[in-house]
Amino acid sequence: MAGAKYSVTFVRHGESEWNKMNLFCGWHDVGLSEEGEWDALEVSAAALKRENMHYDIAFTSCLRRANQTLEIILKELNQTNIPVRQLWRLNERHYGALTGFNKRQMADIYGEEQVQIWRRSFNIPPPAIEPSNPYYHAIKNNPRLRHINEQDFPTTETLETTMERVVPEWSDSIIPEVRAGKRVLVVAHGTSLRGLVKHIQDADIMKFNLPNSIPFIIDFDASMKMVGNIRFLANDDTVLKAMEKVASIGK
Repeated sequence: MAGAKYSVTFVRHGESEWNKMNLFCGWHDVGLSEEGEWDALEVSAAALKRENMHYDIAFTSCLRRANQTLEIILKELNQTNIPVRQLWRLNERHYGALTGFNKRQMADIYGEEQVQIWRRSFNIPPPAIEPSNPYYHAIKNNPRLRHINEQDFPTTETLETTMERVVPEWSDSIIPEVRAGKRVLVVAHGTSLRGLVKHIQDADIMKFNLPNSIPFIIDFDASMKMVGNIRFLANDDTVLKAMEKVASIGK
């Protein structure tokens, strides 16, 4: 693209076991469903393979569903030898007390409007998770997350507070690799990637639905300012349908 010096590829993981059951997942560490694994192979990896994409380094979160997605992609691209950095600050947003509950059920209890505010507002958090939540201890004692300092370990988050951890990681860990000329792949989650896109685009993305599994590329100039539009590696109709599917979740 004219004016572009760098580009970064991003992928949002596909369906997890809890996505399949329409449960709020957040920091609970579930794996991909069979459909999620299929999408990682037949949507994510296939699109990158068609574009003949090669990478020098990959970044992902500490959660299994993102790691599985990345592993499937790199294996299919025959690029399993590149360094992979797992960064907890790329984790999905923590859904607090909603964790483990059905999205439809929560809408019936609290009302559709309240749940949508918790899901979609920029800075209104759900109630904090309590030790009585059946998944509290599984999250707190997850070996993948034990290196996180107590003061950094969230009990609930918004898009705003998720951005407060994701954006510095982008600036401090990912951008230096991009500037060094590395071809970078980032595989993460819906809210952490929405936060990054909001930061990069400096735009209102509250109604922006990021499709699962379809890779997208953002181009940057020499000063790491975005050039042009987000480039999804799929046709417009496929992207639109995938966005509509994300928007309908929980309804």
